[in-house]
Amino acid sequence: MTRIATRSYSYRDAERLHQSGIHPVMARLYVARGLLDTKELASELTALLPPPGLLHIDAAAAYLADAIAAQKKLVIVADYDCDGATACAVGLRGLRAMGAVVDYIVPNRFEYGYGLTPEIVALAVREKSPDVIVTVDNGIASIDGVDEANRRGIDVVVTDHHLPGDRLPAAKVIVNPNQPDCGFPSKNLAGVGVMFYVLLALRAELRRRGVFDAQTQPKLDALLDLVALGTVADVVKLDANNRILVAQGLKRMRSGRMHAGVAALFRAAGREARRASPFDLGFALGPRLNAAGRLSDMSLGIECLTTDDEGRAWAIAQQLDEINRERRTIEADMQDTALMLLDTYNPQDRTTISVFDPSWHQGVIGIVASRLKDKFYRPTITFADAGDGWIKGSGRSITGFHLRDALDLVSKHAPSLIDKFGGHAMAAGLTIRATALGAFTDAFEAVGKSLLERHQLERVIETDGPLESAYFTTQFIELLESQVWGQGFAPPLFCDEFRIVNQRILKERHLKLTVEKDGGRYDAIWFGHADSLPERARIAYRLDANEFNGVTRVQLLIEHAEAL
Repeated sequence: MTRIATRSYSYRDAERLHQSGIHPVMARLYVARGLLDTKELASELTALLPPPGLLHIDAAAAYLADAIAAQKKLVIVADYDCDGATACAVGLRGLRAMGAVVDYIVPNRFEYGYGLTPEIVALAVREKSPDVIVTVDNGIASIDGVDEANRRGIDVVVTDHHLPGDRLPAAKVIVNPNQPDCGFPSKNLAGVGVMFYVLLALRAELRRRGVFDAQTQPKLDALLDLVALGTVADVVKLDANNRILVAQGLKRMRSGRMHAGVAALFRAAGREARRASPFDLGFALGPRLNAAGRLSDMSLGIECLTTDDEGRAWAIAQQLDEINRERRTIEADMQDTALMLLDTYNPQDRTTISVFDPSWHQGVIGIVASRLKDKFYRPTITFADAGDGWIKGSGRSITGFHLRDALDLVSKHAPSLIDKFGGHAMAAGLTIRATALGAFTDAFEAVGKSLLERHQLERVIETDGPLESAYFTTQFIELLESQVWGQGFAPPLFCDEFRIVNQRILKERHLKLTVEKDGGRYDAIWFGHADSLPERARIAYRLDANEFNGVTRVQLLIEHAEAL
């Protein structure tokens, strides 16, 4: 069941923002999202929260400065998703610009799993001979891996943003806004954001030591296209601080000042960098990078982001595009299988979904979990065979159900059920014995029943209510697009009553319409929906500027519709 709701907002607060010079519609959009102060609209780098607010960041900067001075070999251990790849590229580029001897290693997810494991430490020693390991987008849960590095005389600097467990690893330094006692006001930095902050602190430390001055120091703002890409692709909350990082990255992309690999990914995705948006980063560039980690080896994605050779970058981007096409084919087959397995599934009787098929690809189960979660609106975990009697699960959640904490509860109730797990509120992963799937399914469902109320299992599409017809213009769309919208700062979604003038099915999958309101007629499209609408409907929609044959027109992108 899906219903349309309207976000509430304080008219008084919206009027106050309007009086301070904010467009009246933008004012109510901001207030409905909890933004009450124009200072939160700042997008200049000078408005960023200062690095010293991050616990231990000065110690990390001092340690890395010493390591650079001693010409110690640093090896970055990266994660295999887009955040991990961009964090690795930012680390490599930034540390090299400051004189470090630095290399990287990224684990193959199918052989080594996630994070700094003892096996990864052994591999790093064998292939890279590090004096120091720097983790990016991982490490906070790597108790055994850090112990193994220490045993081998290798220091570990952990940079991460994931939630810690009950114990912290015995690393030389840990920088993570979510570690205990860290008072950093934004807990929402992505892994790439944490690495960028470490570089800012390191540069300041090297300035203090006289290695650079303000004129000769590396220009770290050149890395912001990578920071923006990783931040949006990792679906972290776009709070005021993250919006600055993303806005600055988008600004560089739109002006053509981006790395060769980012430009090549735009080209491979058929998107225009001069009109770069968070949507492009999250749904066009991000998936192409992620595909490498899902099906192949993320070192390909990292090379794309670290090469300055435009020809090489374009060749890799084409490879990544091909891998992404393969990923989509695999995903479609897996989704069909999942829906067959869930043929008798009744959402009314269940609060969760756990599903497994031995043929499924480990690298794609997370996407399938996301699709099933969207379809049934239930916390969903999909499992794939991991060999030797083990299966690996990837989960996606719904609002109000903290997935990592739910797995922690399962683990506490049945300590021998889960071998290992980790993640966020909305996404998590785990490993269990294949023979334990039935017991896990029951235990996960029990946790779901204990934590979820019936009303939380109803999908609610939050809208910003009606939009005056005067704002159905390309100028107003440009104003909307000047702001950074995304996770936790939802893109504007309006809702109005329309008369359906005509409608047809496009490519057997999409509904193409002409709709009318207050005498104005507009093109509209509902992607992935082929059922026709009645003559009058309440429609939740986004405004889009559709360019065709050199003419730009307003188009409505339909999110949901219901008969009046």
